[in-house]
Amino acid sequence: QTRLVQSGGESVKPGGSLRLSCAASEYRGSSICMAWFRQLPGKEREGVAAIYMDGGNTYYADSIKGRFTINRDEVKNTAYLQMNALKTDDTAMYYCAADDCPAGFYKNWAQYRYAYWGQGTQVTVSA
Repeated sequence: QTRLVQSGGESVKPGGSLRLSCAASEYRGSSICMAWFRQLPGKEREGVAAIYMDGGNTYYADSIKGRFTINRDEVKNTAYLQMNALKTDDTAMYYCAADDCPAGFYKNWAQYRYAYWGQGTQVTVSA
């Protein structure tokens, strides 16, 4: 059973940076895709970024383009979300997700129903 373990969330001032990590353990598939989502209380979950772990193609939500970067360490089976120029609107619970890469992932990564989810990490951006 694949497990996702997240780390890295905390509080930061506007304009600051944070890096979240998501380590996938015991993955037995052939090609894993990973993504980051965020959610505010009472609001729908929003896809933030996604990556093909094998190859490294990346995809981003328009709301964070140019500020957030998703990358990976294939050896460690870990995905990272580097968040720069953080705004108060970025405050949310952040979750990583993973699954065997589905067909059409490049266009449906934000809507795809992932099999595996991390425990969530709170990111608070406040002056």
